[in-house]
Amino acid sequence: MSEPTISQLQPMPGDWQRALAVVAHPDDLEYGCSAAVAAWTDAGREVAYVLATRGEAGIDTLEPAQCGPLREREQRASAAAVGVSAVEFLGHQDGVIEYGTALRRDIAAAIRRHRPELVITLNHRDTWGGVGWNTPDHIAVGRATLDAAADAGNRWIFPELTERGLAPWNGVRWVAVAGSSTPTHAVDARPGLERAVRSLLEHRTYIEALTSEDPETYVREFLTATATTTGERFGGAPAVAFELFAR
Repeated sequence: MSEPTISQLQPMPGDWQRALAVVAHPDDLEYGCSAAVAAWTDAGREVAYVLATRGEAGIDTLEPAQCGPLREREQRASAAAVGVSAVEFLGHQDGVIEYGTALRRDIAAAIRRHRPELVITLNHRDTWGGVGWNTPDHIAVGRATLDAAADAGNRWIFPELTERGLAPWNGVRWVAVAGSSTPTHAVDARPGLERAVRSLLEHRTYIEALTSEDPETYVREFLTATATTTGERFGGAPAVAFELFAR
């Protein structure tokens, strides 16, 4: 019997100028796709980040009032490492984000503000490839982002946004989901991998609470292994994978 053929990942579309990444927590993008972001900003594309929370419930040894501002600072430094200066926090409560119209409205408003052609989010499904259970925050934000990409262009959904001066934006052409178990596309990670390592390392407080390993060793091994595995379906080049939904 012949071995089953592994489907190859296609290159991400390149005919766009503005992207908006929407995730639940500080570090979500750095674990998922910052090597791709670095490559995009190098090419002169604009990328902005929107985070639903400040990650204030993410470190057991720090009270949320202390943790939130610290993680916000780390996220801004992390974004800067890959060429992103626009970082917004929506102020939802870490750990108990609720999927619903309030979340969709906030994300639709962000899409109208930034007017992206590409929207990026994180795995919105119940599990990570059937192996690990996903968190409610990731599921809620990922699903709401997919929905808000359409909401942003409909003037009759959330008309109060128009009243606030946020005109409908129907220019989102794709939503790309990082961390998907069924990816379809990929970006060469090699140009941005070193900056992706530096970017994730900016979350040092979180990483030091997460593992007893040397932070740089942990970060480099994690990102390199993930990119290398993805690259097996992308011509052998280390890569960042996305599941791409066209609109």
